Amino acid sequence: MFAAVFPGQGSQSIGMMHELYNESEIVRETVSEAAAILGFDLWELMQNGPDEKLNNTLYTQPAMLVAGVASWRYYTSESPHSPSIMAGHSLGEYTALVCSGALAFEDAVDLVKCRAQYMATAVPLGLGAMAAIIGLDDDVVIEACDEGKNKGIVEAVNFNAPGQVVIAGSKVAVENTIDIAKKKGARRAILLNVSIPSHCELMLPAGAKLKEKLQSIQLAIPSVPVINNVDVALYTDQNNLIEGLTRQISNPVRWADIIRYFIKKDIGISIEFGPGGILSGLCKRIDKSIRAVKFDSIKSIDSINELIAQKLSSEEDNE
Repeated sequence: MFAAVFPGQGSQSIGMMHELYNESEIVRETVSEAAAILGFDLWELMQNGPDEKLNNTLYTQPAMLVAGVASWRYYTSESPHSPSIMAGHSLGEYTALVCSGALAFEDAVDLVKCRAQYMATAVPLGLGAMAAIIGLDDDVVIEACDEGKNKGIVEAVNFNAPGQVVIAGSKVAVENTIDIAKKKGARRAILLNVSIPSHCELMLPAGAKLKEKLQSIQLAIPSVPVINNVDVALYTDQNNLIEGLTRQISNPVRWADIIRYFIKKDIGISIEFGPGGILSGLCKRIDKSIRAVKFDSIKSIDSINELIAQKLSSEEDNE
């Protein structure tokens, strides 16, 4: 009936969650719980930055996890409606697993903190990069990466929507591929403001460390099905979870295929929990038959509940 989706790195901004934090004790408790585990004032960072620190993966990953979980907890306190399926983009997959009951929140906070550290140490700062390629078909972007590899590792890593693919790898090779993509007709090809080259083979050492960490954590079968980024398949058991999250760190995110999976399962609504609204925008680009909305304010709860109620009524009328 509806999907709950959770954003990853790139959706953070100074001042995020301000309204929900002020209005909801649940949100404040969630942020405080995480801050105690992390050992720093998470709310101060989310509200006042600086940008350079908030955009550093060591801080971005915990911040986005907490923002998504806090939004979800508030929603569930105010709405009787539950999703049929969940998914998260990259780091957001961890948020989905917490909200589905597969991963304890306190374990997830520590886990993504470690994940960020593993990723940050896998590639020295300044030597890796990511870039968005706009306006080329997927296969043309892959071709550009193949040509750009004469300068180093570069791969297509986020298949976000038709005509929108993110590449990652060594900075020199990514910059080389940007030039190649422009010559192939890309409307835009720009470096992203990120501190690590996620989802490419440069992250394999981080994946090995992450797998060891995952093996020390209790994981459960999700109470709401969660679809993974790499295979576009549902998580089924603890081993499947460990393998999926390990592979995710160094393999592409197939977000467009996840939305297409929703359509095959007759999901009519996608609700994004967390700041930014990036996933809602991508959904509209992938297939407008899904109603994509974001939950990031107090006033949005009434409109979302009304939208879901209308959808339920329509489905009953069609039976």
